[in-house]
Amino acid sequence: MIGVTQETIANVPSLVIVDHAKEYEALPTVTFFHGFTSAKEHNLPLAYLLAEEGFRIILPDSMHHGERDQGISSMKIQLAFWDIVMQNVAELQAIKNELDEQNLVLDNRFGIAGTSMGGITSAAALTQYPWIKTAGILMGTPKLLTYAKTLVDGYQKVDETAITDDMTNDLYAQLEAYDLSNQIDKLADRPVLFWHGEHDEVVPFNHSYAFYENAQSYYSHPENIRFLSEANRGHKVSRYAILETVRWFKQHL
Repeated sequence: MIGVTQETIANVPSLVIVDHAKEYEALPTVTFFHGFTSAKEHNLPLAYLLAEEGFRIILPDSMHHGERDQGISSMKIQLAFWDIVMQNVAELQAIKNELDEQNLVLDNRFGIAGTSMGGITSAAALTQYPWIKTAGILMGTPKLLTYAKTLVDGYQKVDETAITDDMTNDLYAQLEAYDLSNQIDKLADRPVLFWHGEHDEVVPFNHSYAFYENAQSYYSHPENIRFLSEANRGHKVSRYAILETVRWFKQHL
């Protein structure tokens, strides 16, 4: 029977989804990051399907989300978007460290995935951690700097004083280290799945697709990178995307 437990892992409120009979065994493990203004519970359907295939799934709440919601204003949360992404990446290492200390990860088989902001987090994490074995980026973008500039333009149209030139320059300098599109070699032939709706109105479809087209030439095993698109699909993950993500981890992790 698949169980869902609330745990605090490395000080991060999380849900752990795993077969009860294997709860204390070392298993291949997937950490799945939710999207902006979402929460860990929203990805339970995908986590359940992964757990049925023998994985342990960690669903953490991002800063200012879910149990970590501090009631700050919508604008402040939007301005904190990139801080949240970078905090997610830092907390991923802490989560892995704690699981390793408990001997819960089988043969270093640790994967990551996420939707929207969680997909962006996954792309960013690939620039930092060679121990990630495989990843799923669902309606996210590996082009962090390009997307950041798009968001900043949007903020300034709403309120020109919301973010200063010094703030934007500092942000762009920080994001350079996490921008996968400028560090494609760090993929190192690792299996990566992309899914994106062609009519995504939030995270541009062409960001991830253009990256994929470029990244293919870096792979000695082209089957290790795959892009799935859906026509007439906006910023919402489909059942098809969920099933294909489960299939991807079953094959590559």
